[in-house]
Amino acid sequence: MDTIRVSTEVPGSSKSTSQSLTESTSRTETINGSHEFKISGYSLVKGMGIGKYVASDTFMVGGYSWAIYFYPDGKSPEDNSVYVSLFIALASEGADVRALFELTLVDQSGNERHKVHSHFGRTLESGPYTLKYRGSMWGYKRFFKRSLLESSDYLKDNGLLVRCCVGVVKSRTEGPRCYNIPVPVSDLGQQFGKLLESGKGADVNFKVDGETFPAHKLVLAARSAVLRAQLFGPLRSENTKCIIIEDIQAPIFKAFLFTSVQSGTFSWGAAHGIRFYLSTSLLECMNVYMLIHSCTVSISRMQCCSILSTGTNCLICKT
Repeated sequence: MDTIRVSTEVPGSSKSTSQSLTESTSRTETINGSHEFKISGYSLVKGMGIGKYVASDTFMVGGYSWAIYFYPDGKSPEDNSVYVSLFIALASEGADVRALFELTLVDQSGNERHKVHSHFGRTLESGPYTLKYRGSMWGYKRFFKRSLLESSDYLKDNGLLVRCCVGVVKSRTEGPRCYNIPVPVSDLGQQFGKLLESGKGADVNFKVDGETFPAHKLVLAARSAVLRAQLFGPLRSENTKCIIIEDIQAPIFKAFLFTSVQSGTFSWGAAHGIRFYLSTSLLECMNVYMLIHSCTVSISRMQCCSILSTGTNCLICKT
């Protein structure tokens, strides 16, 4: 049985060296445009002389100006006015302009038997035609035999209709694109707060000082690593549907709870203009309460009560 080995390594990289891969793309395409040139009074321009021409107005394609040149008596003396000549010329400054061309003598009888010379829709052995400078031309000295033209459906009401298509070749290199997308300020905390206030979908209740506060385990666990361990960890409480909190007033706990779920920053009463900003979890707030309540922090119980006093009772220890 044959074995196929698939390698995920980037060529030139080694297993011991991590290399980042960048990429870019070269894109080459044509910018296309068309122009119709009506030649009225053909019988009057015939006989104007070999090398003499009538020209269309200039038109823009791919950032360059172009013009159609029709030679009723031919462009080359050696043809002795037997053929009409038709060319497309670069009419603006430019060097090495690469393009595809199509020259069409329109059948004006409605039979759609146009005479077409085209670069489009076929493989060119030497690639697109290159025009070196202003006045450079592409076309045919012997585009059509004049005697046949004058007896054909291409000539109608003493006029001819020439259609020209130009496809200017353009190349560009594309690299990684950077997008600057403005990100709105997150209101996730406010949404969590509204969810908590509504009580919808609550799966845990906190009983505090005779009041019950419904909450959501996943939200609390997301906001607090300590609560995540208590609610979902291996040492989680046996009863995670109803948790009893003692020795704290219900309004204080409610403030802890909403602050934990929303912004994560809690502001104590501003009786003396002092604010304590705690981090994102309810249990961290509770830890601070426990530290103050057991007098294990550097401030004294009297200082605690002085800071948190409402004027009659301490908000924490109720004394």
